[in-house]
Amino acid sequence: MDKILVEHHASPAKLEVIGVYDWPIWTRDVSTFPWHYEKREVCYFLEGEAIVTPDGGEPVTLGRGDFVTFPAGLSCTWDIRAPVRKHYDLG
Repeated sequence: MDKILVEHHASPAKLEVIGVYDWPIWTRDVSTFPWHYEKREVCYFLEGEAIVTPDGGEPVTLGRGDFVTFPAGLSCTWDIRAPVRKHYDLG
């Protein structure tokens, strides 16, 4: 299984070039839930904090300024510690 890839404090120039700020926004309040990625997702955290634990893997802490890639086929559990707002792109 591929890993969750995290780039902490992604450069504003990179984000602009790939058009992150034009992507839709997803929000979620404090909660814990299972998730399965049918498609690859890339996202950029605007605010919040979450710990995402792949099934059988190590937890990954994500938050403001993180540019994250979730591979297709990943099953995991989201534990949102502070309300999350993120831009996302599927596929």
